[in-house]
Amino acid sequence: MNLIKIMCGMLAVALVLGILTSGSPGPESLDDPTSGSEEPAIEAGKAAPEGVGTALAAAESVEEMPVAEDNAVQASAVQEPGLPEPPYIEGESELATKQQDIENKVKATARLLESQGEELFPDLREEDSAWFHDDFYIFVWNTSGTQVVYPPDSASEGKDMKGLMDAGGKPIGELFIETALSKEGEGWIDYSWKKTKSSELSRKYTFVKRASVEGRSYLVGTSFYADDYIISRNLDECEYLDDPGNIHVTELLHPKNFNRDLGIDYSVAHSIIEPGEHIEPHLMKNPEVHYVLEGEGLLYIDDIPVELRPDQLVYIPAGAVQATYNTGNTTLEFLAINQPAWSEKNTEVFD
Repeated sequence: MNLIKIMCGMLAVALVLGILTSGSPGPESLDDPTSGSEEPAIEAGKAAPEGVGTALAAAESVEEMPVAEDNAVQASAVQEPGLPEPPYIEGESELATKQQDIENKVKATARLLESQGEELFPDLREEDSAWFHDDFYIFVWNTSGTQVVYPPDSASEGKDMKGLMDAGGKPIGELFIETALSKEGEGWIDYSWKKTKSSELSRKYTFVKRASVEGRSYLVGTSFYADDYIISRNLDECEYLDDPGNIHVTELLHPKNFNRDLGIDYSVAHSIIEPGEHIEPHLMKNPEVHYVLEGEGLLYIDDIPVELRPDQLVYIPAGAVQATYNTGNTTLEFLAINQPAWSEKNTEVFD
């Protein structure tokens, strides 16, 4: 599948839907992006263990480096060799806020560790604290690779983690240590990892920072999953439904197929029609846009014929009867975009 064609098609579709359905409500506004601009080590409702508050406040008073400069320092840890550099511009999304929040908490904890030393370790293990609650935790290794604080499983503390690798064989244990011992002393490492109780691999990002305590070096870190914010799917991961007439359809993106609010009200389906076959006449109560990826065909919209060819976009008005035929010798493949998202109640099929 030509990824560039799909991306161009999606951009064109977004423009058409925006123009032809102007006045429709857009995605819900995100939380205040400035909420992650400070360095809080404690979230609302999470109290620090007794005796920590004063030191924490002092740690938080340290001035931050500029975000763009800070991110540029981390580039060597994030980027694979030979890849283009990211723009290093601070965004306003929930993802950008999460990244900044992760950095702030790790930096504040590293300063506390340098201030309090190993006396801080029991506090990091305390459940429902600023450092360990829900699925969030701060971990600590020494820079030889020994895990010294791991709140989810304290029995694993003392284990040598230097040889830790991800599912693809990426030496993330060594990368954690190299990043902490680098000149910058901090950075992001990305890798593939399975979430708890999941068999699927996800993209995980860990931020680590070096801390020095009485001549000993530690690395402090925590992580988040990019898949909680970014959706990236391949067609070979999708399950196709076989309609009568040798036609295959899959929902590439539908907001109801995810367990979180995506802030969108449209769906994207990938349709395949084999040579000589057609989709039965049907009516959509909402507007629909088709973007042709491969093949040739003919689309009737209220009996008006539209010839189909690769890289073509067609807008179908709400309430129009449509029927699509494959008139070529190869498969006809196209994206079907519905706004609002496709639903059976908005579809009427004619025999």
